[in-house]
Amino acid sequence: MLTWRRSRRRAPDPVRDVPGVPDVSGVPGVPGVPDVSGVPGVPGFLRAPEVPPVDVAAAEDYLRLFHAENPGAGVLRERLREVRQEIARSGTYTHTPGELIFGARVAWRNSGRCIGRLYWRSLRVRDRRHVTTAEGVAVECVNHLRDAAPSRRIRPTITVFPQDRPGAPGPRIWNEQLIRYAGYAMEDGSVVGDPRYTGFTSMLRELGWPGGPGSPFDVLPLAVSMGDGRPLLSTIPGDAVLEVPLSHPTHPWFEQLGLRWHAVPVISNMCLEIGGICYRAAPFNGWYMGTEIGARNLADTDRYDLMPLIARRMGLDTESDRSLWRDYALVELNRAVLHSFERAGVTMTDHHTESRHFLMHLEREEKEGRVCPADWTWIVPPMSASATPVFHRYYEDRLLSPNFVHHPDSLGRALGRWAATES
Repeated sequence: MLTWRRSRRRAPDPVRDVPGVPDVSGVPGVPGVPDVSGVPGVPGFLRAPEVPPVDVAAAEDYLRLFHAENPGAGVLRERLREVRQEIARSGTYTHTPGELIFGARVAWRNSGRCIGRLYWRSLRVRDRRHVTTAEGVAVECVNHLRDAAPSRRIRPTITVFPQDRPGAPGPRIWNEQLIRYAGYAMEDGSVVGDPRYTGFTSMLRELGWPGGPGSPFDVLPLAVSMGDGRPLLSTIPGDAVLEVPLSHPTHPWFEQLGLRWHAVPVISNMCLEIGGICYRAAPFNGWYMGTEIGARNLADTDRYDLMPLIARRMGLDTESDRSLWRDYALVELNRAVLHSFERAGVTMTDHHTESRHFLMHLEREEKEGRVCPADWTWIVPPMSASATPVFHRYYEDRLLSPNFVHHPDSLGRALGRWAATES
């Protein structure tokens, strides 16, 4: 079940407070540290932005694309006239269900940082534009988590909430992903949990979240706001959090480390932009590539930084870089991730397979006469780079529309600045 908690400033609790978690009530003169005293429950820099009228040219460009790739969609000229009139009257327009579904899929097709776009046509679109409360958004986010992984087989899914309208910004989900783990900063400078989220964790605690049990894998609550309204915090029911305990195919001690990771990566802080319209709340997921967990989340020195621990358990010489102990440890950590997901029957791909699939996608797009934008630094996997085929060529990195974007005033960037300040 969902547990609701309207955010509120809380009094210090010497029992629950984690030592070293900073007070984020506002530090005058320190850039990037929010002052939450101006708007009850809402840090000033997180207030909803002003929404400008839709760019008519952007709307027309998208409608021409939609009709060009969907010949049975009707008469383009009539639809253009309808949209122009609606924008002139209200400053925006409303996508038809077909326009929304196609736009969300093409946004994935155009995402230059995603290696898994071969499957863009399979994206399931959950149209939830009728949901107008923070409670409703939270419920549908939980339903998304359940719908995206039936019987542990993960399906690419997006849930689209109401769009921004002039004078009425749509809902916003503060979390970077629907499932992420808390990071508790300790007095000695260490972190229990995920160091990436120490700032976000302290902010949620300031807004009323009491914190979890204090384990390295406490699931953060959802934070949802409507316009400038007070943010709603809600816990995520355990049955909606599919997690995989990590073990190793040949090292029995690995399972004793007590590691796990969530199985459905639902990005929730990017705007879905279609034809000049911004859907700020549009959480979407594919499935994990093993290296995202094994070579980044669990291995990066500013995340869980597990390679030294694993190297010691393997008995490796960590005194010299020339022993390549990091490389050995990294491979075994990634073997554990792939092995564990396969054993649990949860969808996951590996970086060699996905690299080949991306080049198949690239070839298909070129045959269709379309540009396939790709950012080399994101497409090339974070381990064994030159052993994959995507390493050995260049790509055209172009921003196309529709797309998933971070706006300069987006929550993700603002919270990132806060986290950097708090670290």
